[in-house]
Amino acid sequence: MSHTPSTNFQVSDTPKNGKAYLFPLILVTSLFFFWGFVHNLDPVLIPHLRKAFQLNVFESTLVDSSVFIAYFLLALPAGYIMRKYGYKSGIILGLVLFAIGCLLFIPAANTAQYIFFLGALFIIACGLTFLETAANPYVTVLGPPETATQRLNFSQSFNGLAAFLAPVLGGKFIFTEVKYTDAQLAKMLPLEKQAYILEEASTVKAPYLILGILIIVVAILFIFTKLPDIKEEENAQEKSSFSHVLGHSHLRWAIIGQFFYVGAQVCVLSLFISFVTSSAGISQDAAKWYAGAAGLAFMIGRFAGTFFMRYVAAHKLLMLYALISAVLTLVSIFASGMVTVYALIGVSFFMSIMFPTIFSLGIAGLGKDTKLGSSLIVMSIVGGAFLPPILGLISDATHNIQYGYLVPFVCFLVVFYFGWKGWKPNHIEKEISLEV
Repeated sequence: MSHTPSTNFQVSDTPKNGKAYLFPLILVTSLFFFWGFVHNLDPVLIPHLRKAFQLNVFESTLVDSSVFIAYFLLALPAGYIMRKYGYKSGIILGLVLFAIGCLLFIPAANTAQYIFFLGALFIIACGLTFLETAANPYVTVLGPPETATQRLNFSQSFNGLAAFLAPVLGGKFIFTEVKYTDAQLAKMLPLEKQAYILEEASTVKAPYLILGILIIVVAILFIFTKLPDIKEEENAQEKSSFSHVLGHSHLRWAIIGQFFYVGAQVCVLSLFISFVTSSAGISQDAAKWYAGAAGLAFMIGRFAGTFFMRYVAAHKLLMLYALISAVLTLVSIFASGMVTVYALIGVSFFMSIMFPTIFSLGIAGLGKDTKLGSSLIVMSIVGGAFLPPILGLISDATHNIQYGYLVPFVCFLVVFYFGWKGWKPNHIEKEISLEV
């Protein structure tokens, strides 16, 4: 997921020849891949930790809560730190936190305590907040201005590549063939059960250790690589206030819509393997390939949606995609077998345009309120922390994870309303068409 507020930048030390920044561009582009990879390990991590620690669905969704609470808490501090000390410093700090969080998976596995895994994920997400805030503006200045959009699209495609690879590779290293029923586990002696938990927990060590080492290497490369100095333009006349910015009705609806959309995305993608193993009765090993397909569908959907917006107004496409997503979610809830798997992959395709489209429509026409409005929309991703646990509560109460997907169904209805009426600025009567 990439979500950086639009803002104005002054760039010093920008080369006349874009080739001079080829290596820095490769480094910054690697960030898109790495944060996409660690995010998309969650669909593998959730069912694995649920199995190892015998968690219910609600408890397993705390993985997502740990991640998105960090984004919410660090969004504004990360921006402040980078304005004060520079974006390169912010990237390096983000990489250090990212690496520390990955390496903390080793003691978490050794102690076999679920709470320590959640703490490690929280620290990783703190690091990712810095990286995601800095990466987009850096890509736009690492080369000629006229090709900035192409560079950004190219870099973001690696985020999609990671969404495909992470469930497949993560599942290969993390999933085990050892399976015990609840009855069998209940009969185990305490030492035998503890040994089983330690063995299951230990499989996460290798992938997160490798990832942590790679991140440390990238951090070292950033320290010794020359990057342009990015500074935000300051204009006292452009300062805004919360009361003024929230006076824009379409921004208020964008904040609400983004809260529910991110909640839906997290429910669909993070719990994908847990869902399809239950609804279709397939193994975790097979499910990881379908999770990879869902990530690939998400990436393709983003590019396809961008193409379609050349011919269809953004709010109309958003409304159509939200409606299709809601219908496919209903199919995944009430159908059974492989149909539910394909329906959920379809949801991944159609929801792919929602974050950038809601964001763009939400900040349209804000003028001096754009920066603060952008920050508020970004902070609304906290929906990814609060809505998945509600899915978990419904699933546990009904003993059926499919019924829990009523949560993303409702979310898509909220997004549909935003695309229908909520997007309209209260001071603009005529329709506008935006290309995202």
